[in-house]
Amino acid sequence: MAIQGETRESTRIKIREPKQYKVIMHNDDFTTMDFVVDILRELFHKDEIEAERLMLLVHETGKAAVGKYPYDIAVSKVQSAAARAKAEGVPFRMTIEEA
Repeated sequence: MAIQGETRESTRIKIREPKQYKVIMHNDDFTTMDFVVDILRELFHKDEIEAERLMLLVHETGKAAVGKYPYDIAVSKVQSAAARAKAEGVPFRMTIEEA
């Protein structure tokens, strides 16, 4: 119940979705296809068929976007993949670009 003379103020709250960033996987001549498929399955939660499709796309075209995430998640996935590649001794490379 409004009291006489009371002013109601309406507030609009704009909720913006965070910017999205594409994780780009790059081809090289040394990283095994199995390693790439494992990364796609374990870090990017792709099923076997999608992981193999993306791996072949990277192999044939030189690079491919393998996921789209907020910046901090994209960076975390790239760092995890880089650490695993270093441990395995392969020159596997991923980059991030704004979607």
